Amino acid sequence: MGAMARMSPQERREAIVTAAMAVMERQGIAATTVRDVAAELGTSSGLIHHYVDSMDDLLAEAFARAAGDDLATTRAAVESGQDAVDRLALFFDSYARADDDFGMQRWLEAWAEAARRPALQRASRQLNEAWHSLLASIIRDGVEHGTMRSDDIEAAAWRVLSLLDGLMLQVVAHGALTRAQVDAWSRAGAERELGLRPGVLGAVSARSM
Repeated sequence: MGAMARMSPQERREAIVTAAMAVMERQGIAATTVRDVAAELGTSSGLIHHYVDSMDDLLAEAFARAAGDDLATTRAAVESGQDAVDRLALFFDSYARADDDFGMQRWLEAWAEAARRPALQRASRQLNEAWHSLLASIIRDGVEHGTMRSDDIEAAAWRVLSLLDGLMLQVVAHGALTRAQVDAWSRAGAERELGLRPGVLGAVSARSM
């Protein structure tokens, strides 16, 4: 416990959350225990309990940190777009929740555990709503500038997001689809939803070549 002993209380809590993130990535959310996190840090379970109110709170904070980083990556990419259509294409290009199997697996586990863990449920709901808000803001801008059509922007954002997540579920959980299929079908679905010309949401990198 030497390294931990030299840390400030804030640094110790940060180290605990970081360790929980590492264990979650290896073992999954449901299988992560206080003992595992303590072992990751080379310390005792008692010290973990001293700095976190419950395992639910720790898992929620670790999930929010990891999943929040994914959202920040996509938000930063979207902000570089020249207009709403460009930003929506960038949203698909950089959709970090679907960027790798673990990214989506993390969400599947959070949704599955949410019924038993209120803090985790709150964290996943808040982040999911943030993803929706980002997408809705892009669509709203497109509607206001006449490049997109929607009678219900909030509903349209939920449909586009749900299509993308649902297709990724088939990749990660069942291996039923390829990532190329998910990418093509989700972009085509968004184009139909928003009255866009077919193919206009092609990858930004491809369009710039």
